[in-house]
Amino acid sequence: MGLSARQIEQGLAAIGAIEPAMARALAACGYPEPRLRPTGYATLLRTIVGQQVSVAAASSVWARLEALLGAAVPPEALLAAEFDALRACGLSRQKQGYARSLCELVVAGTLDLDNLPEDDEAAIAQLIQIKGIGRWSAEIYLLFAEGRPDIWPAGDLAVQVGIGKILGLAQRPSEKETRALAEAWRPHRGAAAIFTWHCYNNAAL
Repeated sequence: MGLSARQIEQGLAAIGAIEPAMARALAACGYPEPRLRPTGYATLLRTIVGQQVSVAAASSVWARLEALLGAAVPPEALLAAEFDALRACGLSRQKQGYARSLCELVVAGTLDLDNLPEDDEAAIAQLIQIKGIGRWSAEIYLLFAEGRPDIWPAGDLAVQVGIGKILGLAQRPSEKETRALAEAWRPHRGAAAIFTWHCYNNAAL
């Protein structure tokens, strides 16, 4: 269920002790709220449903899917559903392909979301077997749902902008630069990522 407020505070305090710019940003912006998601299949399916649409639109599609297939949209029910029925709920052909990929892996037992590898990179490798789930989506799942403390989604635009603001950089760092900037912050980079989103549009910085 994601990193707790206490875990975030402890992680940021540890980084602030070695990075003065982080300590200054914390003093200016305060601590961020936790970002919590349930673990499991439904969270990943909702990630697929929500790709490239507004939050409101994604919620509407999800409500129609639950009305058609049942609470939490059981994978077996989705696999048995007709294409046109899912399309009427708002799932495009592409998203149906992604959703079926997830459901097939779960039903077959190929992807066991209750027992992902402890190693973060190995867990990411398993998650990106799902069509439509790339590295960023896998990292967000591991951070927000599993609460893994050292996830650092360096390819995220808001993380790049946020870390640039925190460190006072002249321009937004690249993904490679963003990854390098946080190396010294292991094993607390998850807290740092949550803080960068907090700072992204924060007028205090």
